[in-house]
Order: sequence, then structure tokens, then C-alpha cells
Amino acid sequence: MSSVVVVDYGMGNLRSVAKAIEHVAPEAEVLVSSDAAQIAAADRVVVPGQGAMPDCMRELAARGLREAVIRAAAEKPFLGICVGLQMLFGHAEEGNVTGLEILPGRVPRFPDAAMRAADGSRLKVPHMGWNRVHQAEPHPLWDGIEDDARFYFVHSYYVEPTDPEVIAGSSNYGIPFTSAVARDNIFAVQFHPEKSAQGGLRLLGNFMRWKP
Repeated sequence: MSSVVVVDYGMGNLRSVAKAIEHVAPEAEVLVSSDAAQIAAADRVVVPGQGAMPDCMRELAARGLREAVIRAAAEKPFLGICVGLQMLFGHAEEGNVTGLEILPGRVPRFPDAAMRAADGSRLKVPHMGWNRVHQAEPHPLWDGIEDDARFYFVHSYYVEPTDPEVIAGSSNYGIPFTSAVARDNIFAVQFHPEKSAQGGLRLLGNFMRWKP
């Protein structure tokens, strides 16, 4: 039986993520845990997150989970969600903090001057609601999901990878931005699959079947 740990560092929609995974993989053992040993023992790891990046990085360190997450991202199927995507990168404008630096790049804020829709109307930040995700290339986690499918977003910051080859999906909100990344055993998304209806459930199911 496959096991997956949803990492609990006090920040994120943990129970909703766990319930969605249980729904798509009822045979799996799904744990919500802040225990580094359980994270190390799991077959798969999911790192969700919402809220402020400085708070997330501080709580991750305070609970002794920073190294456990870095190891998981190096060794096993790893899914990052929202801030769980952003923390994979380096400098974040929010709070002027540094992420885990697993992937090269930075995390800027949506630029106020560019926040205009096609009709000229003002776009609000945070970016909140449904938006399309253009798939950069085929990937096992996109299996069965139409290109430009809609997913649910809530964020004011976005990742800007240094290496364009890690970009797995992109969206547009005033500006084009990276909404999914992939490298080796890592897949991470800016949107919330647990809030994204059938497309999100399909992505979570694909993750539970993924053998990178």
C-alpha cells in the first residue's frame, strides 16, 4: 500500500488536501504529519501552503521540517501546492526572505502597473478565482487534463524560474506567469488542485500513480 504524507507545518489547507487525496486514492495511507521521521518513511510527499511566505519559512524551520522537505524533494515523488511551490525557489519579495533554493529563481509580487485586463479594467491582487493553465509540454501529471483547463488560484506572488526548462504550465493575469513547474521527481503548482473540481482531482490522482 502506497503512503503519502501531507506536511503539516501549521500553514495550509491540510485537511482539504488530505481528503481530496483519500478520494482519488482510497487504497493509500494518507497522513497529515509534522513528524520528520514519517515524512522520511513516506512513499510520496505533498507540501501545501497558504498565507505569507515569511511565516511559512519560519514555521518550517521552527518545527524542524526544513531538512525533511529538502530530502523529500530530492528522493521521492513530491508535490508542492501554492506556497509549497514558491518555497522551492530562492529570494521572495514578500518579507525579503529566501526559500529552500531547490530550484533557481525568485518569487516576485504581481506588478501593480501591469494589473489590467484586456478591456483596460483594473485587476485585483491577490489573484483569486479560476484561471486557465497552458501546459508547456506533456507530463504524467497532466494526463487526462485538457490543455488550458481551469484551476482555482489565490495568490499575490508568483514564481519566476531562472531555467525555463522547469516550466510545466503557465497562466495569464495581467502578465504571463509560471503556474506549474516540474523537474525529475518534483511537480509543483501555484493553483489549488484540492479546490479545482475534476481537473484538480485528476492531477492529484495522477500524482498518486506517478512513478518518476
